[in-house]
Amino acid sequence: MTILDTAPQTLPFLPVADRIFVAGEWRQARGPAFAVTDPSNGETLQVIHQATADDADEAVRKGRAAADDPAWRALLPHQRAKYLHRIADAIEANTSRLALLQSYNTGKTVTETTGLVGSAAGTFRYFAAVLETADDDLTTPRGNFLTMSVLEPIGVIGAIAPWNSPVASDAQKIAPALAAGNAVVLKPAEWTPLVSLELARLIDQAGLPKGLLSVLPGKGSVVGDAIVTHPDVGKVTFTGGTNTGRSIAHAAAEKLMPVSLELGGKSPTIVLDDADLDAAVNGVMYGIFSSTGQSCIAGSRLFVDRRIYDEFLDKLVAKTQRLRLGPGRDPDTQIGPMVHRRHRDSVAAYVDLAREEGGRVLCGGAIPDDDRLRDGAYYLPTVIDGLPNSSRTCQEEIFGPVLVALPFDGEADLIAQANDSVFGLASGIWTGHYRRAWKLARRLQAGTVWINTYKQFSISTPFGGVKESGLGVEKGRSGIAAYSRQKSIYWGLDEEPNPWAN
Repeated sequence: MTILDTAPQTLPFLPVADRIFVAGEWRQARGPAFAVTDPSNGETLQVIHQATADDADEAVRKGRAAADDPAWRALLPHQRAKYLHRIADAIEANTSRLALLQSYNTGKTVTETTGLVGSAAGTFRYFAAVLETADDDLTTPRGNFLTMSVLEPIGVIGAIAPWNSPVASDAQKIAPALAAGNAVVLKPAEWTPLVSLELARLIDQAGLPKGLLSVLPGKGSVVGDAIVTHPDVGKVTFTGGTNTGRSIAHAAAEKLMPVSLELGGKSPTIVLDDADLDAAVNGVMYGIFSSTGQSCIAGSRLFVDRRIYDEFLDKLVAKTQRLRLGPGRDPDTQIGPMVHRRHRDSVAAYVDLAREEGGRVLCGGAIPDDDRLRDGAYYLPTVIDGLPNSSRTCQEEIFGPVLVALPFDGEADLIAQANDSVFGLASGIWTGHYRRAWKLARRLQAGTVWINTYKQFSISTPFGGVKESGLGVEKGRSGIAAYSRQKSIYWGLDEEPNPWAN
Protein backbone atom coordinates (compact mmCIF):
# COMPACT_ATOMS: atom_id res chain seq x y z
CA MET A 1 0.00 0.00 0.00
CA THR A 2 1.29 3.49 -0.88
CA ILE A 3 0.52 6.73 0.87
CA LEU A 4 -1.85 7.51 -2.00
CA ASP A 5 -4.03 4.61 -0.86
CA THR A 6 -4.13 5.77 2.74
CA ALA A 7 -7.00 7.68 4.33
CA PRO A 8 -5.99 11.13 5.58
CA GLN A 9 -6.76 10.25 9.19
CA THR A 10 -4.11 7.52 9.15
CA LEU A 11 -1.38 9.29 7.21
CA PRO A 12 1.88 9.26 9.18
CA PHE A 13 2.36 12.99 8.86
CA LEU A 14 4.88 13.52 11.61
CA PRO A 15 7.30 11.20 13.40
CA VAL A 16 6.42 12.90 16.68
CA ALA A 17 2.82 14.08 16.78
CA ASP A 18 2.09 17.61 17.93
CA ARG A 19 5.70 18.67 18.43
CA ILE A 20 7.81 21.59 17.30
CA PHE A 21 11.54 21.53 16.53
CA VAL A 22 13.53 23.81 18.84
CA ALA A 23 17.29 23.96 18.29
CA GLY A 24 17.50 20.33 17.25
CA GLU A 25 15.08 18.94 19.85
CA TRP A 26 11.45 17.83 19.42
CA ARG A 27 9.14 19.00 22.16
CA GLN A 28 5.65 20.14 23.05
CA ALA A 29 4.96 23.75 22.10
CA ARG A 30 3.80 26.20 24.74
CA GLY A 31 1.17 27.96 22.66
CA PRO A 32 -2.50 27.35 21.82
CA ALA A 33 -3.76 24.39 19.82
CA PHE A 34 -4.38 24.92 16.11
CA ALA A 35 -6.20 22.64 13.67
CA VAL A 36 -4.38 22.12 10.35
CA THR A 37 -7.00 21.32 7.71
CA ASP A 38 -7.27 19.65 4.33
CA PRO A 39 -8.56 22.42 2.00
CA SER A 40 -10.17 19.90 -0.34
CA ASN A 41 -12.81 18.96 2.24
CA GLY A 42 -12.26 21.04 5.38
CA GLU A 43 -11.31 18.02 7.49
CA THR A 44 -8.72 18.33 10.25
CA LEU A 45 -5.41 16.73 9.30
CA GLN A 46 -3.65 17.32 12.58
CA VAL A 47 -3.93 19.45 15.70
CA ILE A 48 -0.68 21.06 16.74
CA HIS A 49 0.24 23.45 19.50
CA GLN A 50 1.83 26.63 18.24
CA ALA A 51 5.14 28.05 19.32
CA THR A 52 5.36 31.10 21.55
CA ALA A 53 7.70 34.07 21.89
CA ASP A 54 9.55 32.14 24.61
CA ASP A 55 10.07 29.24 22.19
CA ALA A 56 11.44 31.69 19.64
CA ASP A 57 13.78 33.22 22.21
CA GLU A 58 15.16 29.80 23.13
CA ALA A 59 15.57 28.82 19.48
CA VAL A 60 17.47 32.01 18.67
CA ARG A 61 19.72 31.85 21.73
CA LYS A 62 20.64 28.22 21.08
CA GLY A 63 21.00 28.95 17.39
CA ARG A 64 23.45 31.71 18.18
CA ALA A 65 25.53 29.37 20.35
CA ALA A 66 25.54 26.69 17.63
CA ALA A 67 26.52 29.18 14.93
CA ASP A 68 29.36 30.53 17.07
CA ASP A 69 30.67 27.06 17.89
CA PRO A 70 33.99 26.55 16.06
CA ALA A 71 32.84 23.01 15.27
CA TRP A 72 30.43 24.63 12.77
CA ARG A 73 31.81 28.10 12.15
CA ALA A 74 35.31 26.88 11.30
CA LEU A 75 34.22 24.16 8.87
CA LEU A 76 35.74 24.51 5.45
CA PRO A 77 33.24 25.13 2.65
CA HIS A 78 33.50 21.63 1.21
CA GLN A 79 32.84 20.20 4.68
CA ARG A 80 29.59 22.19 5.00
CA ALA A 81 28.73 21.01 1.50
CA LYS A 82 28.63 17.42 2.75
CA TYR A 83 25.73 18.29 5.07
CA LEU A 84 23.79 19.87 2.23
CA HIS A 85 24.29 16.79 0.05
CA ARG A 86 23.02 14.54 2.86
CA ILE A 87 19.93 16.71 3.26
CA ALA A 88 19.29 16.55 -0.49
CA ASP A 89 19.59 12.76 -0.36
CA ALA A 90 17.05 12.60 2.49
CA ILE A 91 14.58 14.81 0.62
CA GLU A 92 14.86 12.74 -2.55
CA ALA A 93 14.39 9.49 -0.62
CA ASN A 94 11.14 10.87 0.80
CA THR A 95 9.76 12.51 -2.33
CA SER A 96 6.38 10.75 -2.33
CA ARG A 97 5.81 11.37 1.36
CA LEU A 98 6.68 15.07 1.16
CA ALA A 99 4.73 15.61 -2.06
CA LEU A 100 1.54 14.05 -0.78
CA LEU A 101 1.85 15.73 2.59
CA GLN A 102 2.09 19.11 0.89
CA SER A 103 -0.82 18.26 -1.38
CA TYR A 104 -3.04 17.42 1.59
CA ASN A 105 -1.97 20.53 3.50
CA THR A 106 -2.02 23.12 0.67
CA GLY A 107 -4.42 21.66 -1.89
CA LYS A 108 -1.80 21.66 -4.65
CA THR A 109 -1.78 18.85 -7.20
CA VAL A 110 0.58 15.97 -6.51
CA THR A 111 2.19 16.62 -9.88
CA GLU A 112 3.11 20.12 -8.75
CA THR A 113 4.19 19.17 -5.24
CA THR A 114 6.39 16.37 -6.58
CA GLY A 115 8.14 18.98 -8.69
CA LEU A 116 8.50 21.26 -5.69
CA VAL A 117 10.12 18.50 -3.65
CA GLY A 118 12.56 17.89 -6.48
CA SER A 119 13.27 21.61 -6.55
CA ALA A 120 13.98 21.60 -2.81
CA ALA A 121 16.48 18.76 -3.14
CA GLY A 122 18.06 20.52 -6.11
CA THR A 123 18.42 23.72 -4.10
CA PHE A 124 20.47 21.96 -1.42
CA ARG A 125 22.61 20.28 -4.08
CA TYR A 126 23.16 23.54 -5.93
CA PHE A 127 24.42 25.41 -2.90
CA ALA A 128 26.60 22.45 -1.97
CA ALA A 129 28.16 22.75 -5.43
CA VAL A 130 28.58 26.50 -5.00
CA LEU A 131 30.44 25.85 -1.75
CA GLU A 132 32.76 23.45 -3.53
CA THR A 133 33.73 26.18 -5.97
CA ALA A 134 33.42 29.30 -3.78
CA ASP A 135 36.43 31.59 -3.80
CA ASP A 136 37.29 34.62 -1.74
CA ASP A 137 38.34 37.62 -3.83
CA LEU A 138 41.89 38.88 -4.18
CA THR A 139 41.12 42.48 -5.07
CA THR A 140 43.15 44.77 -7.30
CA PRO A 141 46.10 46.32 -5.36
CA ARG A 142 46.14 50.10 -4.97
CA GLY A 143 49.33 50.39 -2.96
CA ASN A 144 52.09 48.39 -1.34
CA PHE A 145 49.61 46.04 0.29
CA LEU A 146 47.62 42.94 -0.55
CA THR A 147 43.81 43.21 -0.33
CA MET A 148 41.23 40.46 0.05
CA SER A 149 37.45 40.37 0.37
CA VAL A 150 35.99 37.46 2.33
CA LEU A 151 32.50 36.35 3.34
CA GLU A 152 31.68 35.41 6.93
CA PRO A 153 28.50 34.10 8.59
CA ILE A 154 25.94 36.54 9.96
CA GLY A 155 24.97 34.25 12.85
CA VAL A 156 21.24 33.55 13.18
CA ILE A 157 18.93 33.93 10.20
CA GLY A 158 15.21 34.39 10.80
CA ALA A 159 13.34 32.77 7.90
CA ILE A 160 9.60 33.39 7.50
CA ALA A 161 8.06 31.23 4.77
CA PRO A 162 4.76 31.46 2.84
CA TRP A 163 1.91 28.95 2.71
CA ASN A 164 1.71 28.54 -1.07
CA SER A 165 4.79 26.34 -1.65
CA PRO A 166 6.41 25.59 1.69
CA VAL A 167 8.94 22.88 0.84
CA ALA A 168 10.57 24.79 -2.02
CA SER A 169 10.46 28.12 -0.18
CA ASP A 170 11.91 26.55 2.96
CA ALA A 171 14.81 25.09 0.99
CA GLN A 172 15.52 28.39 -0.75
CA LYS A 173 16.01 30.00 2.66
CA ILE A 174 17.59 27.20 4.68
CA ALA A 175 20.13 25.91 2.13
CA PRO A 176 22.05 29.14 1.38
CA ALA A 177 21.86 30.25 5.02
CA LEU A 178 23.46 26.99 6.20
CA ALA A 179 25.92 27.10 3.31
CA ALA A 180 27.07 30.51 4.54
CA GLY A 181 27.68 29.05 8.01
CA ASN A 182 24.61 30.36 9.85
CA ALA A 183 21.92 28.91 12.07
CA VAL A 184 18.29 29.19 10.90
CA VAL A 185 15.07 29.76 12.81
CA LEU A 186 12.24 29.00 10.40
CA LYS A 187 8.63 30.07 10.92
CA PRO A 188 6.33 28.29 8.48
CA ALA A 189 2.97 29.80 7.60
CA GLU A 190 0.26 29.19 10.18
CA TRP A 191 -1.97 27.28 7.74
CA THR A 192 0.74 25.00 6.29
CA PRO A 193 3.30 23.88 8.90
CA LEU A 194 3.30 20.14 8.26
CA VAL A 195 5.81 19.94 5.41
CA SER A 196 8.23 22.26 7.21
CA LEU A 197 8.12 20.06 10.31
CA GLU A 198 8.68 16.96 8.20
CA LEU A 199 11.60 18.68 6.48
CA ALA A 200 13.06 19.40 9.92
CA ARG A 201 12.88 15.68 10.73
CA LEU A 202 14.77 14.79 7.55
CA ILE A 203 17.41 17.47 8.12
CA ASP A 204 17.86 16.24 11.68
CA GLN A 205 18.24 12.66 10.48
CA ALA A 206 20.81 13.84 7.93
CA GLY A 207 23.04 14.76 10.87
CA LEU A 208 22.98 18.55 10.95
CA PRO A 209 24.53 19.61 14.28
CA LYS A 210 22.05 20.40 17.03
CA GLY A 211 20.95 23.99 17.37
CA LEU A 212 21.48 25.04 13.76
CA LEU A 213 17.82 24.64 12.76
CA SER A 214 14.55 25.36 14.51
CA VAL A 215 11.05 25.13 13.00
CA LEU A 216 8.43 27.10 14.92
CA PRO A 217 4.85 26.98 13.63
CA GLY A 218 2.58 29.71 14.91
CA LYS A 219 1.12 33.13 14.35
CA GLY A 220 3.14 35.78 12.59
CA SER A 221 2.09 38.33 15.18
CA VAL A 222 3.62 36.15 17.91
CA VAL A 223 6.42 33.98 16.56
CA GLY A 224 7.26 36.11 13.54
CA ASP A 225 7.49 39.29 15.58
CA ALA A 226 9.62 37.57 18.22
CA ILE A 227 12.07 36.42 15.55
CA VAL A 228 12.25 39.74 13.72
CA THR A 229 12.81 41.83 16.85
CA HIS A 230 15.18 39.46 18.65
CA PRO A 231 18.57 41.15 19.16
CA ASP A 232 20.49 38.00 18.23
CA VAL A 233 18.81 37.60 14.83
CA GLY A 234 21.21 39.11 12.30
CA LYS A 235 19.05 38.94 9.18
CA VAL A 236 15.46 38.12 8.25
CA THR A 237 14.34 36.61 4.96
CA PHE A 238 10.60 36.84 4.33
CA THR A 239 8.28 35.73 1.55
CA GLY A 240 4.70 36.93 1.78
CA GLY A 241 2.44 39.94 1.57
CA THR A 242 3.68 43.47 0.99
CA ASN A 243 2.07 44.94 4.12
CA THR A 244 3.78 42.39 6.35
CA GLY A 245 7.04 42.91 4.47
CA ARG A 246 6.81 46.63 5.06
CA SER A 247 6.34 46.03 8.81
CA ILE A 248 9.38 43.75 8.85
CA ALA A 249 11.42 46.39 7.04
CA HIS A 250 10.45 48.97 9.67
CA ALA A 251 11.49 46.64 12.49
CA ALA A 252 14.73 45.82 10.68
CA ALA A 253 15.49 49.52 10.28
CA GLU A 254 15.30 49.94 14.05
CA LYS A 255 17.96 47.22 14.40
CA LEU A 256 19.94 48.27 11.29
CA MET A 257 19.47 44.64 10.20
CA PRO A 258 19.55 43.47 6.57
CA VAL A 259 16.45 41.84 5.12
CA SER A 260 15.48 39.94 1.99
CA LEU A 261 11.83 40.51 1.09
CA GLU A 262 9.96 38.68 -1.67
CA LEU A 263 6.56 40.33 -1.64
CA GLY A 264 3.44 40.71 -3.75
CA GLY A 265 2.91 40.97 -7.46
CA LYS A 266 0.39 41.88 -10.11
CA SER A 267 2.42 40.62 -13.00
CA PRO A 268 1.63 41.56 -16.61
CA THR A 269 1.65 38.89 -19.27
CA ILE A 270 1.69 40.28 -22.79
CA VAL A 271 0.51 38.81 -26.10
CA LEU A 272 1.72 40.61 -29.22
CA ASP A 273 -0.01 40.32 -32.57
CA ASP A 274 2.71 38.06 -34.00
CA ALA A 275 2.54 35.48 -31.21
CA ASP A 276 1.72 31.81 -31.67
CA LEU A 277 -1.79 32.08 -30.23
CA ASP A 278 -2.17 28.44 -29.19
CA ALA A 279 1.18 28.49 -27.36
CA ALA A 280 0.30 31.84 -25.80
CA VAL A 281 -3.14 30.64 -24.61
CA ASN A 282 -1.60 27.62 -22.90
CA GLY A 283 1.19 29.71 -21.43
CA VAL A 284 -1.14 32.40 -20.11
CA MET A 285 -3.38 29.78 -18.52
CA TYR A 286 -0.45 28.08 -16.84
CA GLY A 287 0.86 31.41 -15.64
CA ILE A 288 -2.34 32.33 -13.81
CA PHE A 289 -4.27 29.13 -13.10
CA SER A 290 -1.55 26.67 -12.08
CA SER A 291 -1.18 26.59 -8.29
CA THR A 292 -4.82 27.81 -8.32
CA GLY A 293 -3.40 31.27 -8.90
CA GLN A 294 -1.80 31.29 -5.46
CA SER A 295 1.58 32.49 -6.63
CA CYS A 296 3.33 35.83 -6.19
CA ILE A 297 4.53 35.65 -9.79
CA ALA A 298 1.15 34.69 -11.28
CA GLY A 299 0.47 36.44 -14.58
CA SER A 300 -2.70 38.05 -13.31
CA ARG A 301 -2.91 41.02 -15.75
CA LEU A 302 -3.25 40.00 -19.39
CA PHE A 303 -2.46 42.58 -22.08
CA VAL A 304 -3.39 41.58 -25.64
CA ASP A 305 -2.90 43.57 -28.84
CA ARG A 306 -6.33 44.96 -29.71
CA ARG A 307 -6.09 43.53 -33.25
CA ILE A 308 -6.19 39.97 -31.91
CA TYR A 309 -7.94 40.65 -28.59
CA ASP A 310 -11.34 39.07 -29.33
CA GLU A 311 -9.89 36.02 -31.07
CA PHE A 312 -7.44 35.41 -28.27
CA LEU A 313 -10.00 35.78 -25.49
CA ASP A 314 -12.40 33.41 -27.24
CA LYS A 315 -9.71 30.73 -27.31
CA LEU A 316 -8.65 31.47 -23.74
CA VAL A 317 -12.15 31.36 -22.26
CA ALA A 318 -13.06 28.16 -24.11
CA LYS A 319 -9.99 26.36 -22.75
CA THR A 320 -10.37 27.79 -19.26
CA GLN A 321 -13.90 26.43 -19.01
CA ARG A 322 -12.55 22.92 -19.65
CA LEU A 323 -10.06 22.93 -16.76
CA ARG A 324 -10.67 20.12 -14.28
CA LEU A 325 -11.16 20.95 -10.59
CA GLY A 326 -10.66 18.45 -7.79
CA PRO A 327 -8.49 17.37 -4.86
CA GLY A 328 -4.79 17.83 -5.49
CA ARG A 329 -4.09 14.14 -4.90
CA ASP A 330 -6.40 13.17 -7.82
CA PRO A 331 -4.05 12.67 -10.81
CA ASP A 332 -6.66 14.16 -13.19
CA THR A 333 -6.90 17.45 -11.29
CA GLN A 334 -5.62 20.63 -12.92
CA ILE A 335 -7.08 23.14 -10.44
CA GLY A 336 -6.96 22.18 -6.78
CA PRO A 337 -8.67 23.90 -3.88
CA MET A 338 -7.41 27.14 -2.43
CA VAL A 339 -5.37 26.83 0.74
CA HIS A 340 -8.21 27.77 3.10
CA ARG A 341 -11.86 28.76 2.92
CA ARG A 342 -11.03 32.17 4.36
CA HIS A 343 -8.68 32.81 1.48
CA ARG A 344 -11.25 31.48 -1.02
CA ASP A 345 -13.78 33.97 0.37
CA SER A 346 -11.25 36.79 -0.05
CA VAL A 347 -10.80 35.88 -3.72
CA ALA A 348 -14.58 35.70 -4.21
CA ALA A 349 -14.90 39.18 -2.70
CA TYR A 350 -12.47 40.55 -5.30
CA VAL A 351 -14.57 39.11 -8.12
CA ASP A 352 -17.63 40.78 -6.60
CA LEU A 353 -15.62 44.00 -6.54
CA ALA A 354 -14.79 43.54 -10.23
CA ARG A 355 -18.48 43.33 -11.03
CA GLU A 356 -19.12 46.49 -9.01
CA GLU A 357 -16.36 48.25 -10.93
CA GLY A 358 -18.05 47.35 -14.22
CA GLY A 359 -16.07 44.27 -15.19
CA ARG A 360 -17.52 41.45 -17.28
CA VAL A 361 -16.97 37.94 -15.97
CA LEU A 362 -16.35 35.91 -19.13
CA CYS A 363 -16.06 32.60 -17.26
CA GLY A 364 -15.89 31.37 -13.70
CA GLY A 365 -16.61 33.95 -11.05
CA ALA A 366 -18.22 31.56 -8.60
CA ILE A 367 -17.80 28.71 -6.16
CA PRO A 368 -18.36 25.51 -8.17
CA ASP A 369 -21.83 23.96 -7.98
CA ASP A 370 -20.64 20.39 -7.59
CA ASP A 371 -21.43 18.06 -4.69
CA ARG A 372 -17.91 16.57 -4.90
CA LEU A 373 -16.37 19.96 -4.23
CA ARG A 374 -18.98 21.38 -1.85
CA ASP A 375 -16.94 21.08 1.34
CA GLY A 376 -13.64 22.28 -0.10
CA ALA A 377 -12.11 25.71 -0.67
CA TYR A 378 -12.67 25.67 -4.43
CA TYR A 379 -13.17 28.57 -6.81
CA LEU A 380 -13.72 28.43 -10.56
CA PRO A 381 -10.92 29.78 -12.76
CA THR A 382 -12.09 33.22 -13.76
CA VAL A 383 -11.47 35.59 -16.67
CA ILE A 384 -12.64 39.20 -16.44
CA ASP A 385 -12.46 42.05 -18.92
CA GLY A 386 -14.00 45.49 -19.41
CA LEU A 387 -12.03 47.15 -16.61
CA PRO A 388 -9.50 49.97 -16.83
CA ASN A 389 -6.00 49.26 -15.60
CA SER A 390 -6.59 51.83 -12.86
CA SER A 391 -9.35 49.74 -11.23
CA ARG A 392 -8.70 48.08 -7.88
CA THR A 393 -9.21 44.67 -9.47
CA CYS A 394 -6.34 45.40 -11.87
CA GLN A 395 -4.08 47.01 -9.28
CA GLU A 396 -4.43 44.87 -6.14
CA GLU A 397 -3.03 41.37 -5.69
CA ILE A 398 -5.87 38.83 -5.56
CA PHE A 399 -3.70 35.72 -5.17
CA GLY A 400 -6.19 33.37 -6.74
CA PRO A 401 -7.36 31.98 -10.12
CA VAL A 402 -8.55 35.35 -11.42
CA LEU A 403 -7.24 36.84 -14.67
CA VAL A 404 -8.02 40.39 -15.79
CA ALA A 405 -7.70 40.98 -19.55
CA LEU A 406 -7.00 44.38 -21.13
CA PRO A 407 -6.40 45.40 -24.77
CA PHE A 408 -3.56 47.70 -25.80
CA ASP A 409 -2.83 49.87 -28.82
CA GLY A 410 0.85 49.99 -29.67
CA GLU A 411 3.94 49.46 -27.58
CA ALA A 412 3.90 52.88 -25.92
CA ASP A 413 0.40 52.22 -24.58
CA LEU A 414 1.44 48.71 -23.52
CA ILE A 415 4.49 49.83 -21.55
CA ALA A 416 2.55 52.63 -19.88
CA GLN A 417 -0.14 50.23 -18.68
CA ALA A 418 2.13 47.30 -17.80
CA ASN A 419 4.41 49.49 -15.66
CA ASP A 420 1.49 51.32 -14.06
CA SER A 421 1.57 49.23 -10.88
CA VAL A 422 3.08 49.48 -7.43
CA PHE A 423 4.45 45.97 -8.01
CA GLY A 424 7.35 44.78 -10.14
CA LEU A 425 7.99 41.10 -9.55
CA ALA A 426 7.57 39.31 -12.87
CA SER A 427 6.22 39.60 -16.40
CA GLY A 428 5.78 37.55 -19.57
CA ILE A 429 5.95 38.28 -23.29
CA TRP A 430 4.53 36.15 -26.11
CA THR A 431 5.84 37.06 -29.55
CA GLY A 432 7.47 35.57 -32.63
CA HIS A 433 9.97 38.41 -32.99
CA TYR A 434 13.08 38.35 -30.84
CA ARG A 435 13.92 42.04 -31.33
CA ARG A 436 10.50 43.14 -30.04
CA ALA A 437 10.84 40.76 -27.13
CA TRP A 438 14.27 42.12 -26.18
CA LYS A 439 13.17 45.75 -26.39
CA LEU A 440 10.05 45.15 -24.28
CA ALA A 441 11.90 43.01 -21.75
CA ARG A 442 14.35 45.84 -21.09
CA ARG A 443 11.54 48.39 -20.63
CA LEU A 444 9.35 46.36 -18.28
CA GLN A 445 9.76 47.21 -14.59
CA ALA A 446 10.07 43.70 -13.22
CA GLY A 447 12.67 41.51 -11.56
CA THR A 448 12.01 38.60 -13.96
CA VAL A 449 10.84 38.58 -17.58
CA TRP A 450 9.81 35.37 -19.33
CA ILE A 451 9.73 35.28 -23.14
CA ASN A 452 7.51 32.64 -24.77
CA THR A 453 7.32 30.77 -21.47
CA TYR A 454 6.14 31.50 -17.93
CA LYS A 455 6.77 30.41 -14.34
CA GLN A 456 10.01 28.65 -15.19
CA PHE A 457 12.59 28.83 -12.41
CA SER A 458 16.22 27.95 -11.93
CA ILE A 459 18.05 28.05 -8.61
CA SER A 460 21.11 29.17 -10.58
CA THR A 461 19.42 32.40 -11.72
CA PRO A 462 19.02 35.37 -9.34
CA PHE A 463 15.45 36.28 -8.35
CA GLY A 464 14.04 39.44 -6.83
CA GLY A 465 11.52 42.20 -7.31
CA VAL A 466 11.40 45.96 -7.71
CA LYS A 467 9.10 48.62 -6.28
CA GLU A 468 6.72 47.12 -3.69
CA SER A 469 7.55 43.57 -4.77
CA GLY A 470 10.52 43.37 -2.48
CA LEU A 471 14.10 44.06 -1.53
CA GLY A 472 17.21 42.06 -2.27
CA VAL A 473 18.04 39.24 -4.67
CA GLU A 474 18.41 35.58 -3.81
CA LYS A 475 19.40 32.40 -5.68
CA GLY A 476 22.35 32.09 -8.03
CA ARG A 477 26.04 31.79 -7.20
CA SER A 478 25.86 34.98 -5.19
CA GLY A 479 22.98 33.60 -3.12
CA ILE A 480 25.33 32.63 -0.29
CA ALA A 481 26.52 36.24 -0.11
CA ALA A 482 22.97 37.29 0.75
CA TYR A 483 23.41 35.40 4.04
CA SER A 484 26.94 36.61 4.73
CA ARG A 485 28.84 39.62 5.95
CA GLN A 486 31.60 40.90 3.73
CA LYS A 487 34.97 41.71 5.29
CA SER A 488 38.02 43.34 3.74
CA ILE A 489 41.52 42.30 4.82
CA TYR A 490 44.66 44.30 4.09
CA TRP A 491 48.17 42.78 4.24
CA GLY A 492 50.91 45.41 4.47
CA LEU A 493 53.99 44.67 2.36
CA ASP A 494 56.20 47.62 3.37
CA GLU A 495 59.55 46.55 4.82
CA GLU A 496 60.20 49.97 6.40
CA PRO A 497 58.23 51.58 9.27
CA ASN A 498 55.52 54.06 8.35
CA PRO A 499 57.41 57.39 7.95
CA TRP A 500 54.50 59.38 9.42
CA ALA A 501 55.68 58.68 12.99
CA ASN A 502 59.26 59.75 12.29
